[in-house]
Amino acid sequence: MAGHYYSAKPDVKSDRQTVETKIRDFSFRFVTDAGVFSKSAVDYGSRVLLETLTINPDAKVLDVGCGYGPIGLTAAKLAPQGHVTMIDINERAVELARHNAKLNGIANVTIVQSDLYEKVKDAAFDTILTNPPIRAGKAVVHRIFEEGYERLVPGGRMWVVIQKKQGAPSAEAKLLSLFGQVDEITKDKGYRIFCAVKSGE
Repeated sequence: MAGHYYSAKPDVKSDRQTVETKIRDFSFRFVTDAGVFSKSAVDYGSRVLLETLTINPDAKVLDVGCGYGPIGLTAAKLAPQGHVTMIDINERAVELARHNAKLNGIANVTIVQSDLYEKVKDAAFDTILTNPPIRAGKAVVHRIFEEGYERLVPGGRMWVVIQKKQGAPSAEAKLLSLFGQVDEITKDKGYRIFCAVKSGE
C-alpha cells in the first residue's frame, strides 16, 4: 500500500515530469511525479468536474485529495477574491502542489498534508471539491462525504466526480442521506458529477 498514491510516504522512485495543459480558459504548467495520482496528465474525471462546477469569486474552498494540484489551483483561479485550502495525505503530492502554486503564480491557496480533514477540523467552507480516492475503499470515500458535510456552511456545496462503475450509485445514495439535495449536474464517458447542497439553517 505504501507505493500507492493514497499513502503518506510513497516509496516508488521519484520520476518528475512537467505537464502543460489548459483547463477552462487557464493555461497551467504542472510538475508531477511517480507515486501521485494521474501523473502523466490531468485525469478525465477531474477535467469534467472542473469544466462543470461553479464557484463564487469570493468563496472559501476546500480541495480534498488535491494531488499535485489541478483541481484546487483551477478553483483558486475561479475564486480570485476567495481562498482555497488543499489537503492530501500524500506528502509528495503536497510538495508538488505547493511547487505548482508558485509555478503558476497562484497565491490564494493554503496547501497542507492532512489525513482527510484532520488539519482542517475547525475550518468552515462554502465549497468542497473532491475526486475521491476510490482505491482507498468505500469507507474512506464515505468519510470524505460525512466529514465534509460537517465542514460546510449552511447552503454550502460539495462537488464530487465519480465513475459509475466505481460506485457512483452508492456514492449518490450516501450523499443523499447526508445532504437531502443532490443534483447530477452532468455525465460524460461514465463519469458523473454530483453537487450536494447543505440545507440552510
